[in-house]
Amino acid sequence: MRDDTPNKLEAINANLVQLSELVGAAIATATTALLTDDLSLAEQVISNDNEIDQLNSDVEMLCFRVAALDAPVATDLRMVMGGIRMATSLERMGDLAVHIAKQVRLRYPNPSIPADLQSTFREMGDAASKIVAEAGRVIQSRDTTLADKMKQYDDTLDRLHRDLFTAVLSDDWTHGVEAAIDVTLLSRFYERFGDHAVSLARRVIYIVTGEPYASN
Repeated sequence: MRDDTPNKLEAINANLVQLSELVGAAIATATTALLTDDLSLAEQVISNDNEIDQLNSDVEMLCFRVAALDAPVATDLRMVMGGIRMATSLERMGDLAVHIAKQVRLRYPNPSIPADLQSTFREMGDAASKIVAEAGRVIQSRDTTLADKMKQYDDTLDRLHRDLFTAVLSDDWTHGVEAAIDVTLLSRFYERFGDHAVSLARRVIYIVTGEPYASN
């Protein structure tokens, strides 16, 4: 391998951390837009997605260059191949934040969610923000013990997703079909956001240990 390979690997890692920060800002802003019906914040999330897409492309290109020119092996090879997948996961998480923002834009000036479900979506947004923050810490530190903490946030998102699905199907639902569809879609966006974060953590564990992460 060339002498500058470690610098390139550090650059990949740094870009992935930056990606996680951009995605964290996107999901936090999208959640605020959802809870406050703020069109300007929703548009901000949508327009800023280009930066996430570009950084994802930059990471992929750098990974391909290292793989093609530097012939990495062992942990370095796992980092290069894993870097592409992690960047893709983060880019998809950014897309999910955009989906939430676009839902706000679609329903504006009307509320996107019923008032009695605001607390549930606030909790989902909080869990999503925490799980992507942990993802950034996992990437930066390669501390594999943080994966279990991320799984707790993902479990919270899964539970809230089930709760919302149950509420929509309940005989007590009074908000109509359109609201039921909106709530189901939005809930799914948050649930998938958590799944991508956990997948990312598993990738880091594989990079560090060479062994697949066995979830409980």
